[in-house]
Amino acid sequence: MKTKLFAQMLLCALAVMCGARMGCAQGAEENMAVYACEEYPLERNGCALHLDCVYLAGTRPEKNILLVHGSTYSSHIFDVDYQDYSLVRRLAREGYGVWRIDIAGYGQSGEVKDGFMPDTAYAAEDINAAVERIVRETGLEKVDVLGWSWGTMTAGKFAGRHPEHLGRLVLYGPVLFGLEGDVGDAPFSHNTWEGAAEDFQRRADGSFNYAVADPVVIDMFCSGCWRYDGDSSPNGWRKDAFVGRSEELIDLDAIGAPTLVICGSMDPYMDWKAIGMSPDHLPKGSRLEIIPGGSHIMMYEKPYYRAFQEKVIGFLEGPL
Repeated sequence: MKTKLFAQMLLCALAVMCGARMGCAQGAEENMAVYACEEYPLERNGCALHLDCVYLAGTRPEKNILLVHGSTYSSHIFDVDYQDYSLVRRLAREGYGVWRIDIAGYGQSGEVKDGFMPDTAYAAEDINAAVERIVRETGLEKVDVLGWSWGTMTAGKFAGRHPEHLGRLVLYGPVLFGLEGDVGDAPFSHNTWEGAAEDFQRRADGSFNYAVADPVVIDMFCSGCWRYDGDSSPNGWRKDAFVGRSEELIDLDAIGAPTLVICGSMDPYMDWKAIGMSPDHLPKGSRLEIIPGGSHIMMYEKPYYRAFQEKVIGFLEGPL
């Protein structure tokens, strides 16, 4: 297990020295914060999985949350190190041990020979391996889980298969039904800088809408994608997502944990009829939150990211 400390005033220098994913932040609450980041070796099915935990240094978190990335870019996406955008650090300041896993073939996890191999069902078992490790390490029996985009499919599959250690579940930008489209025969995607930025909202002329997304945030997000994910990612998710629009991708009825479904009203991947009916298929204590104006990447949009953070934390911390 590797431990790294990040003091706010020296954060940039330490990030370079330690090769860490925590960067300079400018939010007022963060100016006094010192974060620790620990890496936990994990292996499943012969593949090394990257699992780390960020928390406030000098504390012993009494609650844990695991963040699950989407289809192309790995877990660094939850920690754009600018001002107070980082969901990782916000949750750490709320007292969480904030765990992140890279699914097999993604980011800092081991490579896979067949990019079609880590599909939704496979990734759900990687998530379960991470949750079991968290329980062993912390002695706490329940772990909250947040999945974004394809991460809602993998986290949803995990929740249905392995409910024993799941506390509360957050499905952010859930892809509930098939997206149609061509799966293709390429086992790996060809990643580009432009592709990493495709979810940020644009104006009619195709330029970025900087009233919605800060250009620094866009640049940092894309830089992280290039640094940690490079020019390719596994394509196993495509087999599951690019099916007919009537095919269910997340079995909400199989989820037994209180669940927050949260999305932005401008998210192009949402099946709005299914989104509206989602609370009817989820257990008591579940909620639906739609943030007006937000897109698939609203956690990094200036008008919406704070509301997104507050809704997530309000659900995790509030009464059911």
